[in-house]
Amino acid sequence: MDTRQQSGLCQSIAGDVKLGEDVKIYNFVNLYGCEIGSRTKIGAFVEIQKGAKIGTDCKISSHTFICEGVTVEDRVFIGHQVVFINDRYPRAANGAGQLQTEADWTVESTLVQRGASIGSGSVILCNVTIGENAIVGAGSVVTKNVPANAVVAGNPARIMRYCEASPVHELTTQAVPEPWPIELKPGR
Repeated sequence: MDTRQQSGLCQSIAGDVKLGEDVKIYNFVNLYGCEIGSRTKIGAFVEIQKGAKIGTDCKISSHTFICEGVTVEDRVFIGHQVVFINDRYPRAANGAGQLQTEADWTVESTLVQRGASIGSGSVILCNVTIGENAIVGAGSVVTKNVPANAVVAGNPARIMRYCEASPVHELTTQAVPEPWPIELKPGR
């Protein structure tokens, strides 16, 4: 059954949302103008704005906000209450004192690469890339790029160590096995 047919009063899924196959969407979700890859799971109270792209086999946990300009590649885990920012200097009004419109500011992008994990309560500022298989610790504020395989934590997020991970399996149309084991290595 198409997820849109299940939406009822507890979900708002706009007609312009591109959903892959077997996407699971829980109640109280707001999606518009975005793309969601196959087999992705979206928890309750999540908002994903226009222009955001979510890959296949991702897990977006409850109370998360993914704004315009964010690209999440395949097999990414996003914990509860993660917030992405797309404007480094937000303002309510323009120079003339009128409420800003889309013409008054520019979306700044963010990229979360394949296999990355973002812990609950993290804030991800704009113009950053979180590298492949990187881990962002819970409650972190990411202000700079995170290298591939890095484990970062804190405010601002700092590299704690690196992890060695087996390569991300090639995605198929079949169910994907559970995440591979990760062996933590001391910082470099």
